[in-house]
Amino acid sequence: QSQLVESGGGLVQPGGSLTLSCVVSGLTFDFYTIGWFRQASGKEREGISSINSSAGSEYYADSVKGRFTISRDRAKTTVYLQMNSLQPEDTAVYFCAAAPYWVVPGQWDEYKYWGQGTQVTVSS
Repeated sequence: QSQLVESGGGLVQPGGSLTLSCVVSGLTFDFYTIGWFRQASGKEREGISSINSSAGSEYYADSVKGRFTISRDRAKTTVYLQMNSLQPEDTAVYFCAAAPYWVVPGQWDEYKYWGQGTQVTVSS
């Protein structure tokens, strides 16, 4: 069975940093584009960052560009999201998801497999 499991969420002060992890199992890791999404209370889910199967292409939404960094580790079948300079508006449930390798980073359809989400709260 296929699983994506997020971890690393929690409470952080404004201006702080947090790293999220997404461990992928039951899939051939190198055949999938991986994306990070978030959903704030009362708002629609939005795609914020994604990385292709070879780690040669990345996408960042304008709201996180320059603050967040996505990466993937083939040996650990894990995708990371390093989040810096966090602000209260970053508060949301964060999800990782997998799409077939032909999905270009920045496209948000065809994501078939999803994690359970991890809560990130930015507050003083």
